[in-house]
Amino acid sequence: MPAIAGLFKLDTDDQELARAQFQSFSKQMPLLYIILVFNAIAIMVDFFRPDMLLKTFITPLFICAVALIRAVWWMRQAGGHHFSDEQIVGYIKRTCTLAVVMTLAFELWCIWIYDSGNAYARGHLTFFLALTQVSSVFCLMALRAAAMRVAAVSTLSFAIYFSWVDQGRMLVEAIVLSFVGIGMMVVTHRYNRDFSKLVHSERDLRARQAETEKLSEENRRIAFTDALSDLPNRRQLLAQLDKVEDRRSDAADGLAVIFIDLDGFKDINDTHGHEAGDCLIRSLSARLRDLCPPQTMLARVGGDEFAILIETPGALAVAIDVARRISEEVSLPILVDRHILQVGASIGIAGNADGMVSSHELLRRADTAMYHVKMSGKGEIAVYDTKFDQGRRRRLEIEAQIGEGLANKEFDVFYQPVVDAHSGAIVAVEALVRWPRRAAGPIDPHQFIEIAEITGQIHPLGLFVLDRACRDIGPLGNVKLSVNVSPAQFRDPGFEREVVHVLEQTQFPPSRLQLEITEGYLLSHPEHATRAIKAFKALGISIALDDFGTGFTSIHYLRTYGFSHVKIDKSLLIGLLPSSKAALLVMGAINLARGLDMRVVAEGVEYEDQAEILRASGCDELQGYLFGRPMPMLDLFTVYQSNLQNRTRKTQFLRSV
Repeated sequence: MPAIAGLFKLDTDDQELARAQFQSFSKQMPLLYIILVFNAIAIMVDFFRPDMLLKTFITPLFICAVALIRAVWWMRQAGGHHFSDEQIVGYIKRTCTLAVVMTLAFELWCIWIYDSGNAYARGHLTFFLALTQVSSVFCLMALRAAAMRVAAVSTLSFAIYFSWVDQGRMLVEAIVLSFVGIGMMVVTHRYNRDFSKLVHSERDLRARQAETEKLSEENRRIAFTDALSDLPNRRQLLAQLDKVEDRRSDAADGLAVIFIDLDGFKDINDTHGHEAGDCLIRSLSARLRDLCPPQTMLARVGGDEFAILIETPGALAVAIDVARRISEEVSLPILVDRHILQVGASIGIAGNADGMVSSHELLRRADTAMYHVKMSGKGEIAVYDTKFDQGRRRRLEIEAQIGEGLANKEFDVFYQPVVDAHSGAIVAVEALVRWPRRAAGPIDPHQFIEIAEITGQIHPLGLFVLDRACRDIGPLGNVKLSVNVSPAQFRDPGFEREVVHVLEQTQFPPSRLQLEITEGYLLSHPEHATRAIKAFKALGISIALDDFGTGFTSIHYLRTYGFSHVKIDKSLLIGLLPSSKAALLVMGAINLARGLDMRVVAEGVEYEDQAEILRASGCDELQGYLFGRPMPMLDLFTVYQSNLQNRTRKTQFLRSV
């Protein structure tokens, strides 16, 4: 019984289902009322009697009027899309009540006038009554409670009345209609169950679709957002550039791009670890975001690279102002895990002030301007100039040629002798890379070495020099080999392992190898330099400080690092004359180094007078054009043999005297 009673119960807890039911049956309600009107008119025509106007005319006319009013009302609702959930529930409840009321009213009227007609009219009445019952149930089928109530009320009243009227002659019709009513109730129940499942399935589908769209949007956000800084990434910047390209106008100076590259970021990563580098990036990203005015897009396009797209009138002037403020902001120190970190910024700017330029071309130009700053000393701001393209093309050509040159054995190693200041014996040689077989012709070593350092090609190039020099100098007795080490090589965690591998492969004694490092790297990376120097010294390799006297190395640093040699820079030898200020400066540097138990090498010696002053000042070894220019190995071997023979003859002469 509770289950049967539940079929007639109106359940409006599921508001989405209730709205779907309302939208479904509301489309059928005008049809239902029109059917009711036509059936009532048909019965009224059969039963009309002037002496019974209330029964046969006024009552059906009233029923038709109510039905027409309801039909017009339902036609105006357009599915109830503008109704709230509460209103929908209210109309459903009212429909359930009115459906039963209208059904009872129509059936009671039919029963009231049944005896007033002839047999032909009575047959028509039962037909139209059954037709009205069936059509009402099927029009209300989406709303189970209303359909079931109408079916139950109409079937029950029809069966009870027509089972005894006319001495039971309508009993068969009553029984048949009862079965029809029960069948309609079963169909209604099944339809409503399937209808509910469909609504729930659509809801689940929408939920899954919403979840899919949410995941898609999240994936899109991830794909277009830099995870570390939460800024747009390169992909989103390029997508934005495409949008700008699609809607671009002919207005000049409405678009500009700033390209920012952090100076010294890689060193922080190498020295303090990637976690410190990540903290630095997050902090800088937040600060850069605050500096960007409206109509701009800040994106992180690489590990230490940012780009800003500016869309506003007078974009180039805005870009220059923003770049200046960014340069000042970036240079401020940042405290990360009790370490004070500081970087700089090389900034390139490009705008369309001179005419129509595509947004992607502006990005390329800004990158070119930034690269020009990188090559010119870093830490500056440059606005794009067409001359920058020539320089960059040349650098890109050289970059490609370096790789080809290493593969095609175009590089060679030259050697410059280092002599004992007093005996004149060749005690060491400095290995210097040259590119004599370059297809495009000779090029100054400083040019391609600088490009190799920026592009990372210094690593294979440096290992080539070390390997070749160890093989060449190995047979020269106890002559030491001095090799310049780029800061990029020195901060590479795998550099020590690579040096050991070369020494093992070439069988070159570590005690004969000396690595030269510049003073600037020591000052900017003292902790990392200390660890690396200690590791190399533990292997028996000597470490020399190159370009001594040109920087700001303190006595504390010199004592901490424990260099075996210092090399006095050739710039200190300019104007070197007896009793000159240059002589006093050189003598002070030599005395400082010797006081710390370091041997002193003076490079750039070109005249005998300079050599005499350096010897008198206590310099241990000399290097320069006076003793030999950088030369191929065959020439060095000849010079070495000649030097060895001269010293032998000199020794024999001294003994004979």
